Amino acid sequence: MAKPLIAIVGRPNVGKSMLFNRIAGKRLSIVEDTPGVTRDRLYASSDWSGREFSIVDTGGIEPTADSEILLFMREQALLAIEMADVILFVTDIETGVTAADQEIASMLLRSKKPVVLAVNKMDSIGPTNPDIYEFYALGLGDPVALSAVHGHGTGDVLDACLKYFPEETGEEEEENVVKVAVIGKPNVGKSSLINYILGENRVIVSDVAGTTRDAVDTPFENEQGRYIFIDTAGIRRRSRVDDRIEKYSVLRSEMAIERADVCLIMIDARDGVTEQDTKVAGLAHEAGKASIIVVNKWDLIEKDSNTMDHMRQEVRNALGYMTYAPVLFISAKSGQRVDRLFELINYVDNQSAMRITTGMLNNVLSDATARVQPPTDKGKRLKIYYMTQISVRPPTFVCFCNDATLFHFSYQRYLENQIRGVFGLEGTPVRLFVRERGRDGE
Repeated sequence: MAKPLIAIVGRPNVGKSMLFNRIAGKRLSIVEDTPGVTRDRLYASSDWSGREFSIVDTGGIEPTADSEILLFMREQALLAIEMADVILFVTDIETGVTAADQEIASMLLRSKKPVVLAVNKMDSIGPTNPDIYEFYALGLGDPVALSAVHGHGTGDVLDACLKYFPEETGEEEEENVVKVAVIGKPNVGKSSLINYILGENRVIVSDVAGTTRDAVDTPFENEQGRYIFIDTAGIRRRSRVDDRIEKYSVLRSEMAIERADVCLIMIDARDGVTEQDTKVAGLAHEAGKASIIVVNKWDLIEKDSNTMDHMRQEVRNALGYMTYAPVLFISAKSGQRVDRLFELINYVDNQSAMRITTGMLNNVLSDATARVQPPTDKGKRLKIYYMTQISVRPPTFVCFCNDATLFHFSYQRYLENQIRGVFGLEGTPVRLFVRERGRDGE
């Protein structure tokens, strides 16, 4: 069964993200004393009293918001409320009950969802601050004293939420989920792609570059499988990352790549492959992730019969280290070819997890060395004794030989190509290590 979901809501800068990080046990949500830092919904899993659950952090709700971004944030919070089993409404003892708190309380009462009211920033130990009683005026029951900074009251808050969790059915949740990170420079259509797939405005879409700041996890299921899409902040060149929030966002994107099974590397068809695109793709390649190069906004390109072939060749030339990655041309706006993504995601994920027996590998090795003799140097020839696979994601192989200094990079590349030629391994990097027999205990 699906895990119960707690949605953390409240006006900006009351400590929602601090509480989210406290419950998650990780620094997943950006915490900064700047209102509006958390713009999208951000998910994490946790457990309490033996019960697993999910939590979602939302942008601060501004009931009278008039700017585009603030309206989007309010819409995201409302979607989180709609999906949640329990609403955790966070307020601030330092400001007392504000007009915005009263508006949000009215909104939550209309939702008919269970609400736990937490009064944050009660950091002092000792007698309860009597100002907490003011929050009864919100009509949401007993307020729970909380200090998200120090952790005081977190257990009381979770105990209160636990009472509203649905009964456990005992069904085991399947683990067969593919985690897909959608990466690219700012404003290439990452959020638009996820919104098209989900059929809802799940992630903020705006022409303002840098709108998505956190890496946002979104579960999705269709007839082809179960997925978690991770929409990442656009990765800017580090030299242009000036403010602290942007630095956190770039780091979060890199962490999302590490968590992913498959990376969708999005490129804007109008721009072609830019220097920044090569850096983004390089992150996925260096992390050893199965990857698909997704050329977006293809509907905006004037075409003839050769346009797609020319663009594919441009991608291959610019990303010469990723010739293994399939290239797909889509329009996230119209949905053109988006349905093909799932077939490719499953395919490259399976390729990345492929295991090859030592016997089959050494048959390939024997044929390859017979076809092209190993290199020699000063009369000494490289001897390769055997090859074995040591891990997957990416497929990683070790060759044992007589002298590692003779194992030229070009011959390693030749063997890698021979392995790919026999077993495929499309969409995934391949790593090949060389060891001299007798070293490292071998």
